[in-house]
Amino acid sequence: MHVGDYDVIVVGAGASGGPLAARLSEDPARRVLLVEAGPAPETQDGFPRDLLDAALMTGALPGHPNNWGFNAHLTPDLPYTVARGKILGGSTSLNGTYYIRGRKQDFDTYAEMGNAEWAYEKVLPYFQMLEHDLTFEGQPGHEGKGPVPISRVAPHEQTIYTRAFIAACREAGFGWEEDKNGTGAPGVGLLPMNAVGGIRMNTGLTYVNPARSRPNFTVWGDTLARRVILDGTTVTGLEVGREGREDIVTAPEVVLCAGAFKSPHLLALSGIGPRSELVSAGIPVAVDLPGVGKGFSDHPDITFNWVPKRRLDDEHLRFGFQAVLNYNSEGSTYDGDLEILPMMRTMMAMMGLEQGNRAKSMMDIARRPVAFLRSMRGVSLRRFLQQLRRSNDLAMAIAVQQAESRGNIRTVSADPLTQPVIDYNYLSDERDVVRMREVVRMSVKLLHSEAFKPYFRKTTEIDAETLADDARLDGWMKSHLATAIHAAGTCKMGDDPAAGHVVDQFGRVHGVTGLRVADTSILPFTPSRGPAATAMLIGERVAAFMTRDDAQNSQPTGSHPREAPGHRTSAAHTRPSAGDRSPR
Repeated sequence: MHVGDYDVIVVGAGASGGPLAARLSEDPARRVLLVEAGPAPETQDGFPRDLLDAALMTGALPGHPNNWGFNAHLTPDLPYTVARGKILGGSTSLNGTYYIRGRKQDFDTYAEMGNAEWAYEKVLPYFQMLEHDLTFEGQPGHEGKGPVPISRVAPHEQTIYTRAFIAACREAGFGWEEDKNGTGAPGVGLLPMNAVGGIRMNTGLTYVNPARSRPNFTVWGDTLARRVILDGTTVTGLEVGREGREDIVTAPEVVLCAGAFKSPHLLALSGIGPRSELVSAGIPVAVDLPGVGKGFSDHPDITFNWVPKRRLDDEHLRFGFQAVLNYNSEGSTYDGDLEILPMMRTMMAMMGLEQGNRAKSMMDIARRPVAFLRSMRGVSLRRFLQQLRRSNDLAMAIAVQQAESRGNIRTVSADPLTQPVIDYNYLSDERDVVRMREVVRMSVKLLHSEAFKPYFRKTTEIDAETLADDARLDGWMKSHLATAIHAAGTCKMGDDPAAGHVVDQFGRVHGVTGLRVADTSILPFTPSRGPAATAMLIGERVAAFMTRDDAQNSQPTGSHPREAPGHRTSAAHTRPSAGDRSPR
């Protein structure tokens, strides 16, 4: 069945897709359809309460109805369930509200790799345009009053452990980083968050719902994108599963904003990807693009537990994360490639499995046992429950922010409901192993500092002998390994498909007319901070590219492009130039 005609279909209403679709719909002449696989609540009250609460991360629980729950292998011997958002706002509706811009070095390196439009000086105005920083409002680098509010924990809300962590970092010789979204040297500082008053401000609330009254903007929730429809190598629409039937929606342009796992999967389902894999999966080949799904990066992560001398009354804490340390590993040429992020709430509390001092008997999991067990396939249930049951433990999330190891995604079936095979290959590069040892040892050193002495009782699961021996520590790390879930690079941007590039720097898929990708999958590598802020930037940036292209295509020869639709003229809201169009 063929349904409504649109000018642009955006697939995925998450960190990138929400901003992109909302910006495109500012032009009343452009008919925009936004497709989301999960529900698409029209009001804040329509979101599940646990997903609005910035102090909770219950959406990351295996089997949660708003979590894709991708089965993956972090190493060949370590299966893992990867949480990704399946609701309006995508993973910005599930995550820890960690909002730090990618570093200047990240963007300048992207530019040096042949993507000049992603240099820091060109993306900075877009960061300012999307943010409203409530701490540094009006200060250099924060002149914008965009839709996404950014806050930091107030002094009276900082826990004793936040203050002890900051003091321990200073005791260890680390500098104070006043603004984590600035360009100063990495150090310890307060965590910027896309949250206000304890509410997780996802891109559904900040971008999509304020635009839904526009007559040219349509949002479909509970709609699964199955594949892009092509006439040869030209886009004609999208096949979707909706309301129990399969439909084809026609449009000359489709933008995939489905995330670093689903976007390459959708390309492959549409016949765009490595020829041999497509043939093996029984998918007709439309365009042979060897780089689809190949060589992605992420932040390998370990949650390091410790027992405090006394428990915080964390039931009323509005933010589980408050401060963060970023620093350079020994001999590093990359700015802030290690991170230590202390949790101020127990894992049980953050997962919504605790009220006061009484642990709920896994009630939320018990309500959906089939979904939970399916999502935990291959994952150690014993290890999962062991991590949760330590109700008095606090933790430090430690990560390598510029990993050298690379992963791959492989589509194995033409059925859209069959998950792709995801292999992270974490710690396969010895340089990552060395740096992970370093950050584990530093986290323990901070706990043993004078600043933590009044509060720290003991570590759990690791002893002094293990810390002192590289081989023993390596074994411990590999058994406790997790992921920060910051994947990028599955559809890398660049000009050479033979070198593994999938899109050009404007998001246009090589060899296909009318198809773009706009999410973290286009980044050559994961930025050195959690990529939620960068994902929103990508939506803004690609929307500007598309608006510019439409303006240029509608002008007579020799005329100048018109101003971007919805363009605001105040200094705080001025839309930056998208740059000159490069020949395809």
